[in-house]
Amino acid sequence: MRDIVHLQCPECKRKNYSTTKNKKTVTDRLEFSKYCRFCKKHTAHKETK
Repeated sequence: MRDIVHLQCPECKRKNYSTTKNKKTVTDRLEFSKYCRFCKKHTAHKETK
């Protein structure tokens, strides 16, 4: 079963993106390089609860 997770910018602490992940196969937290429109640059967005 896939669950919805939110990605948070580490600099401005805003939740900009949402994605899904399979919690049975991927146990660690996701991290993607995404564009933050508030910081106006690419940052490593990490999964939050």
